[in-house]
Amino acid sequence: MKVVTYTVKDELGIHARPAGMLVKEAAQFKSNIKIAGPKKEVDAKRIMGVMSMGVKKGETVKLTINGPDEDAAAAALEKFLHANL
Repeated sequence: MKVVTYTVKDELGIHARPAGMLVKEAAQFKSNIKIAGPKKEVDAKRIMGVMSMGVKKGETVKLTINGPDEDAAAAALEKFLHANL
């Protein structure tokens, strides 16, 4: 199991565009990927779940990745978060 923690720096938080991009990135991997914010945890491969989290700038999210390609998924998703959020 891999865990990636990231504090959101985007002024708008995790809104529709980056949420969609995050889901698309997570969907490339076979591993089970959960994203947890201050209020709840959801499946990172489901757009409505990610958008419903309501994560704002300055809040921390935690990705929990478990599966056959967890190392590659953790590296790719951490890179994605730093580049887009």
